[in-house]
Amino acid sequence: MSRGRRVAYGLAAALVVAQLVPVSRTNPPVDAEIVVEPDVSALLRRACYDCHSHETVWPWYAWVAPVSWLVAHDVNHAREELDFSRFESYGPKKQRKKLGEVGEEVDEGHMPLWYYVPLHPTARLDDEERRRLIDWADAEQARRGGKAAAP
Repeated sequence: MSRGRRVAYGLAAALVVAQLVPVSRTNPPVDAEIVVEPDVSALLRRACYDCHSHETVWPWYAWVAPVSWLVAHDVNHAREELDFSRFESYGPKKQRKKLGEVGEEVDEGHMPLWYYVPLHPTARLDDEERRRLIDWADAEQARRGGKAAAP
């Protein structure tokens, strides 16, 4: 048997064995979801909720290792950073901080992540949608006692 064939069989075997490694793909109960206007809710659900909520829609590739490990890691990390399903359980200071981060991340084009959008084109935000989320985050931060809203 040639070396190339042995390597191919070895890789195939490793991929099969990798499927046996358990991956936690959870959607805990929504217990303190952020309350927002319907248009903002629609944008957040479309562009943010798959990673930043307990309402993740796990795509088919989230069930195939090793990609499943990366997807689960990204969702868990995103929920640790900001979880819209638990937002109202955050203290006031943390809420204001997270709202400020939402505005910054969207304004700087860091969210949604560049590698997420090609696989989820509906998450792409146009300039008007991006501006709506930024304005909402700024106004909501101000309403909750944070920085003053832009005029």
